[in-house]
Order: sequence, then C-alpha cells, then structure tokens
Amino acid sequence: MLKITDDITLADWEIELSQIRAQGAGGQNVNKVSSAVHLRFDIPHSSLPAEVKQRLLALSDQRISKDGVVVIKAQSFRTLEQNREDALLRLQQLIQEVLKPRKPRRPTRPTRSSQRKRVDEKTQKGRIKALRGKVPL
Repeated sequence: MLKITDDITLADWEIELSQIRAQGAGGQNVNKVSSAVHLRFDIPHSSLPAEVKQRLLALSDQRISKDGVVVIKAQSFRTLEQNREDALLRLQQLIQEVLKPRKPRRPTRPTRSSQRKRVDEKTQKGRIKALRGKVPL
C-alpha cells in the first residue's frame, strides 16, 4: 500500500511492478541480473479521486501514455529493492505534485516607463531601417 496523503492511498493491486535488465555500463552483473524496475500505474482504473485523475491526465509528462498509464523506469541503484522503492517514491511525488494547489495568476499592467522604452526602441529601429535604403545620387 502506497500512502500519498492522509486521505489518499493506493492499493498494491493498482501498481504493477516488473523486473527488467538495467541498461548501460555496469560491469559483470548488469547483463545477468534483472535489477531495474518498470512501474505501471493505470490512472483511469485507479481508486484516485476524479479530480486528481483529471489533473494527472492533463499533465504533459512523457511518463504518462495516451491511454493514461504512468510508466516509470527505475534503474539508478544496484539492487532491485532500492529501485523498487525509488519507482514508488517517484510515483508518489508525481501524484503529490498534482495535489498542490496552483496559485491564481494575477494579470499585471506594464509600467509607464516600460511602455515608453518600448515605443522609443521601435522608433529607433525604424530610423535604422530607413537608413538601409538606396542612397540617392
């Protein structure tokens, strides 16, 4: 069972963990031992609240497929147990990031001096471009 917050927990059946071989250089053990972990979490079929599901599906994260399945590959540690803990922690952090309330954006107006600077720069650019024309004889 994975605890996200005090109210939200994920059951073990919702998270699919599978062992795979780690990629890259690693010495004698890397090609023989399956120490990396693939974590798969199906968002639409999970027990998360509907609002959390919508926020997760709306994320533009490359770990979330079009079908709404989160795929996390953990291979930074040498042991399977550490990689399993790392994958679960990363899933927990992903869901907790979605739960944080977003600050409302307050639109601001440009200051008078910034407006004046912008107009001055435009007129200066116009003068420079006007000088680029052919020189009359």
